[in-house]
Amino acid sequence: MRSRRPHYADGVNDPVPSPAPSPSTAPTGGETPLLAAVAGREPSRVPVWFMRQAGRSLPEYKKVREGISMLDSCARPDLVTEITMQPVRRYDVDAAIFYSDIMVPLRAIGVDLDIVPGTGPVIARPVRSAEDLEQLRDPEPGELDHITAAVELLVAELGPTPLIGFCGAPFTLASYLVEGGPSKDYARTKAMMVGAPDLWHELMARLARISAAFLRTQVQAGARAVQVFDSWAGSLPVRDYRSSVMPHSASVLTAVGERGVPRIHFGVGTSELLPSMVEAGADVIGVDWRLDLDDAWRRVGGGVAVQGNLDPALLTAPWPVLAERVRDVLRAGGRVPTGHVFNLGHGVPPTTDPDVLARVVDLVHEEGLALREPAEPARG
Repeated sequence: MRSRRPHYADGVNDPVPSPAPSPSTAPTGGETPLLAAVAGREPSRVPVWFMRQAGRSLPEYKKVREGISMLDSCARPDLVTEITMQPVRRYDVDAAIFYSDIMVPLRAIGVDLDIVPGTGPVIARPVRSAEDLEQLRDPEPGELDHITAAVELLVAELGPTPLIGFCGAPFTLASYLVEGGPSKDYARTKAMMVGAPDLWHELMARLARISAAFLRTQVQAGARAVQVFDSWAGSLPVRDYRSSVMPHSASVLTAVGERGVPRIHFGVGTSELLPSMVEAGADVIGVDWRLDLDDAWRRVGGGVAVQGNLDPALLTAPWPVLAERVRDVLRAGGRVPTGHVFNLGHGVPPTTDPDVLARVVDLVHEEGLALREPAEPARG
């Protein structure tokens, strides 16, 4: 398999721009593999990209982030562009994911928060009462201009490779705001949801408008697909998701759906929620590693493409074992007639060897179409 890794002057610290993908493997002309797959059309190759591919595990990412906080890096269009492009140059993935953070739109409207290394988002004034909602308002003109500038720079540099915009779903944002930071059980969040429903729905409605504005800004500037991350929705039973979360996720997905771009809806531990997540609005359903892709597709009754779903923990397994698991995902995805985008079942771990991801991309591109199997009809 051909390597696309950049060269380093000293082996680690001085990245030199990597060469453009070889014409022998890069798609030429026509519809891009990602956009073909999510529309249910036959792609020129099985498309692949990775959640959290823009950062964390790449040495060139660590170099450009030296001495710069996460939120500050997200506010610099030049740095956002460079970091978003790094995995595209290195791996020849079929899409770029916009380098940002789900907290960026909250920071833009003045919410006092920080992303603490090793901890995650920390909120200075958690939302526990109606008065605490005062800090949440719709973005005003100019407050997301740095997002527009970064997307426009990226679209110009990416050429035909599509840029995926993203946002945090209202529930995941609410969980951080109510808890004050990361949580293992989301006890305060769930208690507000069932014990103070008026406060809860007002919080969720405000967050839905903020997330929708963040997504629309990216699409208006040139993003060609979007993904809504509901990272922590898997902590909820179906009943509570449908009554207290789904309507607000639907408002975000509907707002961006009016722009005509494919919408990917993803959560972790959401096997039981997948039909409801599709109902909320999705053209592609992201699936974590707990459920085979073709099983997930049948569970939602068909009608959408699927994305996923290699277990990120397996990236440290011996290559022959990992390669066969990649093939298993490709076979399962190939049984979905409405389209498959290869991805992990969650984000790239920070300790991942970039060479391993390069080999995964090559395997998906070289063997993906050949491993497709006849699809079974959806039931439901």
